[in-house]
Amino acid sequence: MTRRRAPDAPRFEDLLAQRLTRRQVLQAGAAIAGSALLASPDVMASRSPQQLGFKPIRGTKADAIVLPPGYTHDLVIRWGESLSSSVPDLDASKLNAGVLLEPKAAEQQRSQFGQNCDAIHFFPLNGRSDHGVLCANNEYTDDGLMFPDNPGLRGIRNAATRAYVKRHPQVVAVTKAAQGVSIVEVERTRGRWQFVKDSKYNRRITADTPINIGGPARGAALMKTKDDPAGQRAFGTFANCAGGETPWGTYLTAEENIQDYFANLDRLKARNDVDPFIVDAHRRFRMWSAQSLYNWDVADSRFDLAVTPTEPFRFGWIVEIDPLDPTSTPVKRTALGRFAHEGASPVIARNGRVAVYMGDDDKFEYVYKFISNGRFEPKNRQANRTLLEQGTLHVARFDASGKGQWLPLVFDPKGPLNAAAGFRDQADVLIKARMAAYLLGATPMDRPEDVEANPTTGRIYIACTRNESRTVESGATTYGGREIDTAPNAANPRGANNFGHIIEITEAGDDHTSLEFSWEVFLLAGDPSGDRLITDLSQVKADSAYYAGYANAADLSPIGSPDNIGFDRIGNLWIVTDGAQPDAGNNGCFVTPTSGPDRGRLRQFMSGPVGCEVCGCQFSPDDETLFISIQHPGEGGSTADPRSHWPDGGHSQPRASVIAIRKEGGGPVGS
Repeated sequence: MTRRRAPDAPRFEDLLAQRLTRRQVLQAGAAIAGSALLASPDVMASRSPQQLGFKPIRGTKADAIVLPPGYTHDLVIRWGESLSSSVPDLDASKLNAGVLLEPKAAEQQRSQFGQNCDAIHFFPLNGRSDHGVLCANNEYTDDGLMFPDNPGLRGIRNAATRAYVKRHPQVVAVTKAAQGVSIVEVERTRGRWQFVKDSKYNRRITADTPINIGGPARGAALMKTKDDPAGQRAFGTFANCAGGETPWGTYLTAEENIQDYFANLDRLKARNDVDPFIVDAHRRFRMWSAQSLYNWDVADSRFDLAVTPTEPFRFGWIVEIDPLDPTSTPVKRTALGRFAHEGASPVIARNGRVAVYMGDDDKFEYVYKFISNGRFEPKNRQANRTLLEQGTLHVARFDASGKGQWLPLVFDPKGPLNAAAGFRDQADVLIKARMAAYLLGATPMDRPEDVEANPTTGRIYIACTRNESRTVESGATTYGGREIDTAPNAANPRGANNFGHIIEITEAGDDHTSLEFSWEVFLLAGDPSGDRLITDLSQVKADSAYYAGYANAADLSPIGSPDNIGFDRIGNLWIVTDGAQPDAGNNGCFVTPTSGPDRGRLRQFMSGPVGCEVCGCQFSPDDETLFISIQHPGEGGSTADPRSHWPDGGHSQPRASVIAIRKEGGGPVGS
C-alpha cells in the first residue's frame, strides 16, 4: 500500500541541501596517516592519482572486448575448461545437441571451470605479480544457454522450466556443479596470461562441497537439519557474487541471492507441526511460494522448504577459503551476518583489529561493518585464521547532516534486540541480521553492492547499483518483510534511481573501528551531457548526474548501474557495471581519480560483449594486469539462437570467461 507524501514531508532536494554546507569536495590529496592501507612511498612518488593517460572509449554494442588504443587482453579461462587433464573440456559446440544431459556431465563439470564467473581475487605465489592463484566465483547458471529447449528464466512464470527439469532431473546435478567457486593457478608466460592445468592448487567448490559452520551461529537451533543435527557442517555454497581477500591471504566468497533456490514456502506455512518461529524467520528473505527459480528441489529435497525448513539458514553467509591449501575445508563465518552478501572487504585498523565492510544487495537493504575482537598478527598466518570468528556486526545509519553511525547488532535481553523482538540469542540476531538492522533504524539503500576501501586514503566507497522502486513521493509499503518509506533520503537522493550512485565514507578519526563516520555522495550515475550534469547536490533532480563536483561534461563518460568496484595502488577508483547504460551501450569498466583536480573525472576504459555483465575488477600487485570477469554474455538467448558468440567468435556459443587486460609493451593499466 502506498500513500502520497504528506504536506510537511521533506523533499529530497531539501535533504541534500541540509548537509551540503559541510563541504562540496574533499581536499585534494588528503591521506590518512598511519593507515594500514597506505601505498608504499616509491609507488606514490612514481605515480600520481591523476596519471590516467589512456584515451577513453565510447560506449558500444559490439560483441567484443573493446579497449583503448595500446591495450590488449588475454583469455585466461572459459566456462567448461577442465582444471585437470584427466577430464575433458566441455565441447560447447554440442550444447544444443544436449552434451550437458549426458550421464557424465555433472561429474565432469565438478572438475571444469564453473559458469557465470563474478568476483576475482589474485593471490601471488612467491610474491610475484606474474604468477599466482586466482579465485573466481561462479554465481549462477543461465540454464537457457546450457540445455537445448530449456526455456530458462523465460519459463519460470508458466512453469515450463520446472516441467523441463522434471523431464531431465540431471539438470540439477549439472547446475549445482557449475556454481560455487573455481580456484586455478595462473601465470604470465611469454607476455600472455594462461591458467595452469593440473596445478596442485586447482579445485572446485560447488553446491555440494562440505563446508564447516563457524562463529556464533555454529550449532544454533535454526542451523540444524535432519542430515546435520549438530548444525555444524553445511553442504555447498552457491549464489556466490562478489568477494574479498583477507590480509592473511584467504579468500572471502559472498553468498547472495540464496532465496532463489528454495521452493514451497506456502507448503511450509501449511504445516501445523513446524515451529512458527522457523516460518517467521524466513520473512526477510523473499522465499518462493511454490516453484523456485532453479527448481533444484525436483531432485534434492534440501531445497524443498516443506521438507527441510531450516536449510536456507545455512546459506547467505561469507565463506572463508584458503586458496593455497587445497586440502583445507572452507568455513562459513557467521559472525559477519546473514543477508544477500555482495562482497566482504577487510581493512586492518590502527589498533590491529580487522574491520570488514559489506553490502546487502537488494532494494532498500543495508550497509554493514564487522569489527573483530582479536588483532591481526602479521607474522602468524595461522593465528589470523580465527579473526572472523568473534566480533561485532554493525549496520549503517546515514543522517541528513552528512554524519552517520555504525549501530551494533547485539542480542540484549533488555532490548531492542531481545526475545520480544524475535531473537532468542546472538545466533538469531546474526541469522536474522536484516530484521535486526531494520529494528535498529538503519538506512535502507538503493541496492548496496560492493564496498571497498581506498588503499591511499582509507576512505570507504559503496556502489549502489540502482533502485527503480525508489519513489519521488513519500509512501509506506511492505517490502522484503517489513514496512518502509520508499521516498528518497539523503544518502539515496533520487526517485526513481535508474542508474545508481556511489557513496564515500570517512571514518571518524580515520579509525576503521570507529562507530561514527561522515559521508558524501561521490557519484550520481547517469548521462552528464546537456544540463543534467550538476556540481551542486542541492539542485539534484531525478535525471541529474553528479561526478564528485567535476564540472566539464565534455571530459566525462556516461555510466549506469555501478556494481563491483576496485582500486589501483595509487587510489584511482575502477568501476564495472551491471545494467542499463545511459548511452544504451554494453556494460563496461570505468575509472576516476578520487582526489586531486581530476577527482570525479570518470572515463570509460573497456566495453564488454553483448548481453554481459562486467565483474571482478582485480589488479595484479604491480598494477600491470587488470583481471575482469565477463558474466552471462549473450543473456536472453538460447542454445539454438545465441545472442552472442563471444569469446570464440563465428557461430559459437557464448561462454562466461575471465580475461586479463594489459598494456602493450608493459606498464600500469590506465597509465
